[in-house]
Amino acid sequence: MKAYESLSIALNALQEKGYTHDFNLHPDCIECRPLKLQLAPEEFHVDEVHRFEGMTSPDDNSILFAISSTSGIKGVLVDAYGVYADAVNPAMIQKLRIDSQTNP
Repeated sequence: MKAYESLSIALNALQEKGYTHDFNLHPDCIECRPLKLQLAPEEFHVDEVHRFEGMTSPDDNSILFAISSTSGIKGVLVDAYGVYADAVNPAMIQKLRIDSQTNP
């Protein structure tokens, strides 16, 4: 898997690969608001994971997930390191961790 220099470069590259939707993280699902779509952990796969560290502040650390739904919708989810651990249920944490480990 390619390592990108920045989050913006990675987002542009993934968009060119068809990851055109933005997902938001919720306690028990991810959501694509424009499509009015909510996906439970069993309804999506993490295809790629990219981590970015802020040059000046640990608060700038982020993680980018390239996600595809079981119905073929592709998009991205951007979150800060560790934030999702407090904000979501155990099934969602496990899904993001397991898929992240199999797609380093």
